[in-house]
Amino acid sequence: MIRGTQTSPPEDDDLLALILAGGQSRRMGGGDKTLLPLGGKPMLAHILERLEGQCARTVLNANGDPERFTSFGLPVIPDSISGYGGPLAGILTGMLHARQYFPQVRSIVSVAADTPFFPRDLIARLKAAVPRDKPVIALATSSDRLHPVFGLWPVGLADDLAFWLASGQDGKVLAWVDRHDSIEIDFAPDPLTGLDPFFNANRPEDLETARQALSQATA
Repeated sequence: MIRGTQTSPPEDDDLLALILAGGQSRRMGGGDKTLLPLGGKPMLAHILERLEGQCARTVLNANGDPERFTSFGLPVIPDSISGYGGPLAGILTGMLHARQYFPQVRSIVSVAADTPFFPRDLIARLKAAVPRDKPVIALATSSDRLHPVFGLWPVGLADDLAFWLASGQDGKVLAWVDRHDSIEIDFAPDPLTGLDPFFNANRPEDLETARQALSQATA
């Protein structure tokens, strides 16, 4: 674990933002959590607003019919491996997409599609924390909790991640992260709602909490 490294951030063209929406949403009752309404618009619209100005390009990792996301104007990329591989499968998919279509991209930054209040400076702070001369993973934290779905992932680690998943290793994000150098970046509560910035709408009651917090903040 590397802590406290500070370097000049790479150019915006070096990055690709990846929205992870490939989960099965079992605790929400199935379907696409990110398309559920929040504050009069789909949650995905809030995700995109949070990403606005943070990165030059964004793709959506989602399985199934991509037509359901047509109105958002995003490239939709399904998992590159068969079966439900969890967040690591989505991260690998983003890495491989970047390597194939954007060879100048050095890292991808992943965000969850059910976390509408993540920091507006997420990408700037993650990329400012990693050195340019070695592959280091940067992960977000808040309130002494690690949020491994929100991270910066060097594309150069794609082959190692592909081997890890193909060999049937532990699919948990941190199990693979522990193989590499990483750094943790801490974030304060969301200034709009007062919620943890990585509060995620996993269950119906979580979505209701998000709706109430947003309604009170914008009243």
